[in-house]
Amino acid sequence: MAAGIREKQTVALKRMLNFNVLPVKNSTGEPVWKVLIYDRFGQDIISPLLSVKELRDMGITLHLLLHSDRDAIPDVPAVYFVMPTEENIDRMCQDLRNQLYESYYLNFISAISRSKLEDIANAAIGANAVTQVAKVFDQYLNFITLEDDMFVLCNQNKELVSYRAINRPDITDTEMETIMDTIVDSLFCFFVTLGAIPIIRCSRGTAAEMVAVKLDKKLRENLRDARNSLFTGDTLGAGQFSFQRPLLVLVDRNIDLATPLHHTWTYQALVHDVLDFHLNRVNLEESPGMESSPAGARPKKKNKKSYDLTASDKFWQKHKGSPFPEVAESVQQELESYRAQEDEVKRLKSIMGIEGEDEGAISMLSDNTAKLTSAVSSLPELLEKKRLIDLHTNVATAVLEHIKSRKLDVYFEYEEKIMSKSTLDKSLLDMISDPDAGTPEDKMRLFLIYYISSAQAPSEIDLEQYKKALMDAGCNLAPLSYIKQWKAFTKMASAPTSYGNTTPKPLGLFSRVMNTGSQFVMEGVKNLVLKQQNLPVTRILDNLMEMKSNPETDDYRYFDPKMLRGSDSSVPRNKNPFQEAIVFVVGGGNYIEYQNLIDYIKGKQGKHVLYGCSELFNATQFIKQVGTFDNLYNINYFCNCVLTYLPLHLSMEKRNYL
Repeated sequence: MAAGIREKQTVALKRMLNFNVLPVKNSTGEPVWKVLIYDRFGQDIISPLLSVKELRDMGITLHLLLHSDRDAIPDVPAVYFVMPTEENIDRMCQDLRNQLYESYYLNFISAISRSKLEDIANAAIGANAVTQVAKVFDQYLNFITLEDDMFVLCNQNKELVSYRAINRPDITDTEMETIMDTIVDSLFCFFVTLGAIPIIRCSRGTAAEMVAVKLDKKLRENLRDARNSLFTGDTLGAGQFSFQRPLLVLVDRNIDLATPLHHTWTYQALVHDVLDFHLNRVNLEESPGMESSPAGARPKKKNKKSYDLTASDKFWQKHKGSPFPEVAESVQQELESYRAQEDEVKRLKSIMGIEGEDEGAISMLSDNTAKLTSAVSSLPELLEKKRLIDLHTNVATAVLEHIKSRKLDVYFEYEEKIMSKSTLDKSLLDMISDPDAGTPEDKMRLFLIYYISSAQAPSEIDLEQYKKALMDAGCNLAPLSYIKQWKAFTKMASAPTSYGNTTPKPLGLFSRVMNTGSQFVMEGVKNLVLKQQNLPVTRILDNLMEMKSNPETDDYRYFDPKMLRGSDSSVPRNKNPFQEAIVFVVGGGNYIEYQNLIDYIKGKQGKHVLYGCSELFNATQFIKQVGTFDNLYNINYFCNCVLTYLPLHLSMEKRNYL
C-alpha cells in the first residue's frame, strides 16, 4: 500500500496500453501508434489518471467511445477497454465483422463470463478475424482512483449502488443481491490491483455485513484455486513482500448521516460542496464582462471553463485539506512571488540592453548574463506557476462568492457547535428565520444536523415551530420525514452517534487576510481555525486499527479469507495493531470524512489509510436522495437486520416493543 493505489492503477493502465507488456523505462524508440476504444466506464477510470499528453506519449493517436460512429482504420491496432456487458460485446463483434482495425487487443474492466467470451470467438470466426484478435485480458480495474489514498466504485450508473437504492422501502431480495454483487466485484478488483488480501471487519446487521460476507467468499474461492489465483506470484507485485496485511473496515452510511449534510471549511470539500466538481475536474461559469450589451441585443451567454485538479498540481496537493482562509492567503502569496520573479526577468532584460563601453557596464553585463540565462531557462516553470495561480484564483474566488452570499462560515461554526454539544450563541429558530443567512437547502441541512445530533428529539410543539419556520424559508420538508423514521429505529438499535467535543476556534473577522492588492475581498468572513476531532468513521477505524476495546466496535465481525472456514469466535485474531487500513463506506462517502481520516493518520507515524466509498456525493446530492423516498424508512429491511441481533443490542422491553 505504500506505493499508493493511484500509482498501482496507473501502472496497470500503462501496461494495458502497451499491449499488456510493461513499458521499458527510458526507451528512446518510437511508440507503436494505436487507437484506444473505451466505454463510459473506461473513460471515467482513465481520465483522472492519464492526461491526453500522456496517452499520446504512449502512442494513442485517437481515443474514441465504443458506441460512437467510428471510421475504419485498417492499418492500426486497437486497444479496447470496456465493461463486459451484452451491449458492449455486440458492438465489439460488429467491429470485428466490419474489419475496422488491423488487430484487436480486448481488455475488460471486470472479468468476462465464458458465454460472452464464446460470443466474441464466434464473431471472430464468422468474420474470419481470429488471427486479428491478438490478446484478451481481464484487467480487474473496476474502480476509480481520485487520490493516492482515495477511490470510488463508479461514476456511471451510480444510482444503482446509491444510498437510496440500498435503503429504498420496496427493494426486493434479488435487487439487493445485485447491488451487493456489484459492490463486491469492484472491491475484489481493488484488492487484485493492490496485491493484498485484507482482514475484514464490519458492523453487524447492515449492508456492510452483506458486502463483507460476499467479499470474504469471493477472495476465499480465488485463493483456493491455486492455478488461477490472482494473489500469487507476479500478480502481487510489491504486495507479496509486505509482512503485514491491511485491515479493511466496512461501514454502513447509516452509522452517520450528519457528516454528509455538514457545511465544511476545507478547500477540497468546499469545492465539492458548492461547485460542479467530479472526477477531479471543476466546471466554472465565467461571469460576463463589465461591458453592457447594446439595447435590444441578446444577453451574452456565460462561458463555461473546466479545470483539472490533479496530482501534478503542487498547490492543490499542498492546500486541498487546508481551511479556506489559509488557501486564499497562500494564493495571494504565490501571486506576489510570481510577480517578483517576473519583475526580475524584466529588469535583467532592460540591463542587457545597456549602452556604453565603460568597465562598470561591462562587468554588470557579464554578471547579469548568467542570471538572465537562468531566468530564461526557468520560464516554462514560471508559465506553469502562472497557470496554476490563475486556476486557483478563479476556483477560490468562485468558492468565496458562495461563502459570502450564503454565510457558509456561520453555518459551519454553528453546526460544529451542535455536533459537539457546545453552547449556541444564537437560537436555531433565529438561524432558520434569518432571510439573509443561506439558501433554503442550507437551512434544511442545519436543521437535519440538529435533529440527528440531539440525544432527545424535539417535542411535537417545538417540531411544529421548526417546520413552520422551515416552510416559511422555502424548504422542502421531505428529507425530514425520512430522517425522523431513521432516527427512531437507530435509537432503538444503538446509542446516538457522538461527534467529539471540540469546536472551531474563531480568530475574529477577516477584515484583512492579505495586503491591499489582494485578489480576495475577505471582509466579514470568519477566520476559523480547525481543531482535529474524529468523526464516527475515523473513530471506528482508530478502535479497530489500534485493537482498542470499545463498545462501539467490540461486536464487529471478523473475516480472514486466508483461514479455513470457521465462526467468528474460532478465527485466530491478529493481536497487533495494523499499519495499513482501508475504510470503505457502503452507501456513499464524502470529502469531509476523507480529510478527517487523512488528518488523523498524519499523527500516526508509519501508518497508512485509504478511503473508499460506493459513490461520492455532496450534501445537495445526498439530501436529494433522502428526500425522494416514496414511503418512509424501509421498516422491513431494518427490522430484519435488528431482529437478527436483538440479544446484542436491545433490552427485553425494546424487543417486545418491536
